[in-house]
Amino acid sequence: MTQQPKNISLQGAGAVAQAVGKLYPQLSKSHRKTADYVLGNPFRAATMTIDELSEAAGISVATANRFAHALGFDGYASFRAALVADFATTLAPVEKLRDEVQRAASSAEIMATAFENDIRNIEATRRLLTPEHCERAVDMILSADRVFIIGFGASAYLSGLMAHALEPYVRSVSSVAMAGGPSQAGRQFFKLDQRDLVIAMLFPRYAADTVWLTQRAVEKGAQILAITDTHGSPLVPLADVAIYAQIERKLSPTSDAAALILIQALCDAVAHRARRSVQAASQMTEFVLPWLYLSQQQSPRTGTTPVGKPAKAAPKTKGKTKA
Repeated sequence: MTQQPKNISLQGAGAVAQAVGKLYPQLSKSHRKTADYVLGNPFRAATMTIDELSEAAGISVATANRFAHALGFDGYASFRAALVADFATTLAPVEKLRDEVQRAASSAEIMATAFENDIRNIEATRRLLTPEHCERAVDMILSADRVFIIGFGASAYLSGLMAHALEPYVRSVSSVAMAGGPSQAGRQFFKLDQRDLVIAMLFPRYAADTVWLTQRAVEKGAQILAITDTHGSPLVPLADVAIYAQIERKLSPTSDAAALILIQALCDAVAHRARRSVQAASQMTEFVLPWLYLSQQQSPRTGTTPVGKPAKAAPKTKGKTKA
């Protein structure tokens, strides 16, 4: 019977899996052991140096290198590059981090570089704005009966901030990414119709739940406003309008700063166009006044006083106090 590699059907091994499947019967025992580990752990193997792979698979470094050559690669570097290619989007932040941590730099230099990186992203995001899409995005937000904002991972926090900013200017807005997770969002999306707007946020690494729920929203007839990174985003084919933020970063997957600036800019445009926006903002402020701390003043909530350090008690004196 012809021997076959274990886990040959696993996703993510691509060209490596094809090479292993073709050559497995001809491989030595140690090379088969290496192949079994790689195909059983394709993502992990793609992130490993040759030393790390040899230790994890229980082989020598020389065997790992010979294994790459046996599969037809020039060496371990090209073998690993083939594995990485199958996880290009997912592994890109890891690869950038790997390069950056090898660079000697002080903490202050790293922080300054981060500022420069985000400034470039924000400027690039501003250049990506198109007047027509900006106008349509604002129209969609202001004309919708209900606005639902969805995003998972870091985008969940961004969606909450956007809902907070839009609250004074739209009739109904909610972030469906927090409590209850995707299943609870699905329960809310079951009631969508053409009068509703779904604002979907998606940045690498792309969350599959966001794409899937946006597809369900399209099926229910809701309008879709996508806030994403590029024209290649899986949200773009589903969206009525898409606006883009450049989110490249070296030491983390995305620049949340650029995405947040785009969201705040869009909310400012909504506030500018909204009817009676000043009155709405004023009424909202008056309504939440009891929950605001007012320095050196009586709190609007009855029976409470401003917080502060208590006055120091007078020092105790020994002996009797003279009249």
